Amino acid sequence: MKQLLAFIFILFCANAASAQFNDSTFYHSTITSTGSINKTNNGRSNLLNNVFNFGIKKKDIVLNTTNSFVYGNQNGVLTNRDFSSALDFNLYKSFHRFYYWGLLNYNTSYSLKINNEFLGGLGVAYRIVDNKNALISLSNGVLYDKSLLLGGYLNYSTYRNSFKLNFHFDINDLVIVDGNNVLQNSLNNSNDYIIQSATTVSVKLRKWIRLSSSLNYNKMNITSSQNMLITYGLTFDKYF
Repeated sequence: MKQLLAFIFILFCANAASAQFNDSTFYHSTITSTGSINKTNNGRSNLLNNVFNFGIKKKDIVLNTTNSFVYGNQNGVLTNRDFSSALDFNLYKSFHRFYYWGLLNYNTSYSLKINNEFLGGLGVAYRIVDNKNALISLSNGVLYDKSLLLGGYLNYSTYRNSFKLNFHFDINDLVIVDGNNVLQNSLNNSNDYIIQSATTVSVKLRKWIRLSSSLNYNKMNITSSQNMLITYGLTFDKYF
């Protein structure tokens, strides 16, 4: 715990730069720690969601890595032990507002019955709105999915169409709304699809710290499993 606090202090104690990348900004890092505790006469439930993001921008390329871990239990029974690690890039050398993207993603999830899942692929995207205070983009591409599911009983691979809607709104440099919504359909099985939806609303307390609340919904139809997480906590945000 002491090491984590020291890392956060070193990373964010300096004054934050502007609210988005600019000509002299090449790195962006956020640490988000949210959770919830519910204790009643009939029991107790706990949920913890930690997310670390790191981004690099250089000329026409943006590279991002995201790592998240969700842990939850209810009355001492495990409900969530979900880990996700993703590496993605955006290449802005195309027509106006169009760009290319690539993704490598690894997941393991107790709640979604995923032992191991690897996703990798490429696609294109278009920024419908792109200004200082708002960003809305649509993207589409093809991913290769290699998975081990249902406690190891289902080992399979498939190609997926990946459609995504992203949005970001900065309201008066005080309230920030971020959304990431994904639909990934198997190209050879209409009953095999993945839905991922994440929306975060945060209020700036300082230039580098925000009070955040998030709503996350995930569904994996082939395992007949889904989860919905509502959490609140803090986000540490630094451009440098």
